[in-house]
Amino acid sequence: MAVDMEKVEMILLEGEERTEKTISVLKENYIQIRLGRANPHVLDKVMVDFYGQPTPVNQMSNISVQDGKCLVIAPWDKSLLKNVEKAVLGSNVGITPTNDGNVIRLVFPDLTEERRRDISKQVRKMGEDAKVAIRNIRRDVLDTLKKMKTNKEVSEDEYTLFEKDVNDLTNKAVESIDKLQADKEKDVMTV
Repeated sequence: MAVDMEKVEMILLEGEERTEKTISVLKENYIQIRLGRANPHVLDKVMVDFYGQPTPVNQMSNISVQDGKCLVIAPWDKSLLKNVEKAVLGSNVGITPTNDGNVIRLVFPDLTEERRRDISKQVRKMGEDAKVAIRNIRRDVLDTLKKMKTNKEVSEDEYTLFEKDVNDLTNKAVESIDKLQADKEKDVMTV
């Protein structure tokens, strides 16, 4: 029985790519968590009606940090100030924008202990969701390999080796998620 190694490698590679994507999405989500200091990344997913097209706010304006607690959004076209303000209000940023006719300011309040704990819970939930996604990827890959074993495309011994590779990848990904989560929780709880 000849093993179709190309097919097996494609299955394993797809699982690895999905795992890396899951960790990448978790990192992006952690970057966007608001921690009481101004961070332009909180606006990454804010879309503004830019002449009929939904456009990310960072592609139609300058965003700068002022004195660590304030984000200043300066649209290239002043006529879009209302649209930007509306988009920020409609997003899930959690800060009310101030429009002075030239720029929009977002002032980040200091976080209370209670709010830090809430954010820490949110960080843990995101980490757990990512681990569930990783385990689902493992299940999908192993199910595909099991079908190949059932169809006699791979032997029992080869399946065991592939299963070990998949489990090693999963364990490394979970360790990586645990480290990201611990680092972010520490960051959140630091005053």
